[in-house]
Amino acid sequence: MSRRSVLPDLTQLEVWFATGSQELYGPETLAQVAEQSQGVVAALNAASDIPVKIVWKPVLTGSDAIRRLFLDANSADNVLGVIAWMHTFSPSKMWIAGLEANDKPMLHLHTQANVALPWGEIDFDFMNLNQAAHGDREHGYIEARMGLPRTTVVGHASDPAVTASIGNWQRAALGRWATRSMKVARFGDNMRYVAVTEGDKTEAEIKLGVQVNTWPINELAAAVNAVSDSDADALVAEYLDLYDVADELKPGAPRAESLHYGAKVEIGLRTFLEAGGFTAFTDSFEDLGDLRQLPGLAVQRLMADGYGFGAEGDWKTAVMVRAAAVMGTGLPGGASLMEDYTYNLEPGNELILGAHMLEVNPALSSAKAKLVIAPLGIGGKEDPVRLVFTADAGPAIVVAMSDVRERFRLVANVVDNVALPEPMPKLPVGHAVWKPRPDFRTSATAWLMAGAAHHTVMSNQVGLEVFREFARMSRIELLAIDESTSVVGFENELRANAAYYRLNQPL
Repeated sequence: MSRRSVLPDLTQLEVWFATGSQELYGPETLAQVAEQSQGVVAALNAASDIPVKIVWKPVLTGSDAIRRLFLDANSADNVLGVIAWMHTFSPSKMWIAGLEANDKPMLHLHTQANVALPWGEIDFDFMNLNQAAHGDREHGYIEARMGLPRTTVVGHASDPAVTASIGNWQRAALGRWATRSMKVARFGDNMRYVAVTEGDKTEAEIKLGVQVNTWPINELAAAVNAVSDSDADALVAEYLDLYDVADELKPGAPRAESLHYGAKVEIGLRTFLEAGGFTAFTDSFEDLGDLRQLPGLAVQRLMADGYGFGAEGDWKTAVMVRAAAVMGTGLPGGASLMEDYTYNLEPGNELILGAHMLEVNPALSSAKAKLVIAPLGIGGKEDPVRLVFTADAGPAIVVAMSDVRERFRLVANVVDNVALPEPMPKLPVGHAVWKPRPDFRTSATAWLMAGAAHHTVMSNQVGLEVFREFARMSRIELLAIDESTSVVGFENELRANAAYYRLNQPL
């Protein structure tokens, strides 16, 4: 079967642009409002950091039209969200029904048509037309009064800071769009006795829209066993072309059959996921059934194609890997399962070596990966095949999602991946090495205080602001660990959040 990405085609998605005004201004002024708001949309669409097309909608002057716009946006599966701008003055009570009906992420753009004021030409007609400074404050009031999750961006459409903020919001909306239609296949349960990989799957569907269900591992094994030898041979040929394949795995070599079986695992797993409409999955080395190897190579390649994955039954990490992959669509790099494995604790040169048993996404690296076979030492199955590489040096982020009773908590640490300090010829797994911000001691202390999970998603495509926007539009908690973090400040934030979220529960 052919290899297919499950990342979205961005050209098929839209964000709608709603301009607020009122009939009081008359047709001539409203025509100018329409012309100027179309100009704002054109300027935004011309920006390179806006990944999804913004579609202008006719100027809104009454509550019925406003409500209808939001209902239409809700029913359009390709609409990620709505940007609203009050060009003139749009009385906010007109917006209540529409905003109450809205189910899509919303961005309030506080802008105006002109950059500089034409001081010598300003008359009252100009003031009547160009009063977003007035109208957007009215709109901000009703958003705050209704307690709506939204993002506010301030500045002219030509300002790179404005387009960057809107681009981040769009990428977060891509993640929200992905979770709302996500189906996660769990092959078996989570690893025995582990606490943090547990979680409320019903609440996940309420908050995120994610469907999480379980299938017996032997259903996957049956799909693997049904793969033809010729299809597996064709995939092995692809491996030989793409990767630096160990001699012992090449056709005719002593362990070629292990790679042949690894190819069957990939084809069988891909077939199962495509047939069920799944975009994320989990497995566990404690429950492999009739599978001869723990899936390694197959999982790595599926993550590179946009699938989410969580090891040891960790469906929450699978959700976040998938969301991060979609948010990074079209950008270099990737999103991967990651785990803080061990430390270099030399004073002043503290580093974290991150990896997993097998399953790290090769898209984190721009170098050609090595395809090898090595013992796993856990799970009691045959030696699995896997890709080995080091993640590219550069900025990245690691994010964990935990279930902390009355809410899901995201903890995000901004990090800097670094080049491998020394070769590691005896570690045959994909890996990353990083310096956490603001420093190792503060980062690790804050992470432990938050009860953040040991499994994470690492992204070297999108940063903290995108995850912050995703948390806001999903109404889930996010705690950031970055260059501004202190242990005392972080502890105070934990206490404040605990009070807020526990008091803010429905009856």
